[in-house]
Amino acid sequence: MQKIYTKVTDKMNFFQGIDPTELAEKYGTPLYVYNERILRQRCRDLKNLVKYPNFVVDYSAKANSNLAFLEIVKSEGLEVDAMSPGEIYIEKLAGFEPKEIFYICNNVSAEEMQYAINEGVVISVDSLSQLEQYGKLNPGGEIAVRFNPGVGAGHHEKVVTAGKKTKFAVDPEFIPQVKEILNKYNLKLIGINQHIGSLFMDGTAFVESIGKLLEIAKQFDDLKFIDMGGGFGIPYNKEDDQPSLDLNDLGSKIDEALFKFAEEYGKQVTFRIEPGRYISAECSVILGTVHAVKYNHTHKFIGTDIGFNVLQRPIMYDSYHGVEVFRKGDKKSENTENVTVVGNICESGDILAKDRVLPEIFEGDTLCVLDAGAYGFSMASNYNNRLRPAEILIRENNDVVLIRERDELKDIKRHMISLKKY
Repeated sequence: MQKIYTKVTDKMNFFQGIDPTELAEKYGTPLYVYNERILRQRCRDLKNLVKYPNFVVDYSAKANSNLAFLEIVKSEGLEVDAMSPGEIYIEKLAGFEPKEIFYICNNVSAEEMQYAINEGVVISVDSLSQLEQYGKLNPGGEIAVRFNPGVGAGHHEKVVTAGKKTKFAVDPEFIPQVKEILNKYNLKLIGINQHIGSLFMDGTAFVESIGKLLEIAKQFDDLKFIDMGGGFGIPYNKEDDQPSLDLNDLGSKIDEALFKFAEEYGKQVTFRIEPGRYISAECSVILGTVHAVKYNHTHKFIGTDIGFNVLQRPIMYDSYHGVEVFRKGDKKSENTENVTVVGNICESGDILAKDRVLPEIFEGDTLCVLDAGAYGFSMASNYNNRLRPAEILIRENNDVVLIRERDELKDIKRHMISLKKY
């Protein structure tokens, strides 16, 4: 096996001496590969973010909800948040107790909210109407409310979740109405939460939002917790040595705000964060196979089996993912070229990497797409009736285990009903 272009995975020791071309042959491509050591380290990074004593990290399972993945997160002492009954279900299978699950709902039905109530998890609502719905379903219950601090941040407008143009959370001007509904149904407000957006690499907006959230908190007595949200970014341009988020600097600024608030509030409430991407993104890559190399006029295209059914982020957010190249055999790449790496979906937008300068790539090469652990498999689909890929895990002891089987053709017709039945 030749390492044609492997700067990032070499530096991370991602494959731990295991040949990725052999993984591709054994398990087939496309293939999600996870590294347990990196996942555990990212959990520990955030557990040690601050010195404030009552601090909880809630992993955001929407980024990656594989059962084995969640079991590792649980073993590292993290708690978890959920956005749906399905996430609550899989989190409980992974070993999380109801009190360790924070269900942050958005525009959900009474049936879905009742499911969460029955499961005994902590619930947050993000509108007056949803708070009213909760009150009708569970009068006298405990509830959290998500507020909009007026500060948003993120790598794309579609992932900015606070500020003046978002669908999320309660505007602080409606705090009197929140209190009216709480009183109407004898509800106890045990927490407030926020989320300003996803993938910030500078903590300035996050720290600003914490200040605004704490001003909101002061308007409520006897809160048990305050959830500061997530959005912690990772450097996707690692080939160009993009720096990581400075957690030491961010943590010290957060600590200053938390200790000051606790002193003013009169008790050390629990503070929570809810990162997903930071924990999951860097511990996974996708392996794919090059099946075609072609020119269209002056453009050279590298055709792979990693379509946007496998990884949606590039087509949805114009997101950047690094690409590496491995090769069986001794054929050499004599040149570097400007190429566009594409998938096998019948749409012109099925572009994985546009105008990248890479060593010459040949049919049969194994490509490695970096930083795929967040919103990778969790957003995968059967579009074009393609099969969702397998997921494997490289354990700390170098064992490789299958943690999700590849779809089979029979899975495509599951739940479909032929008219022949009628």
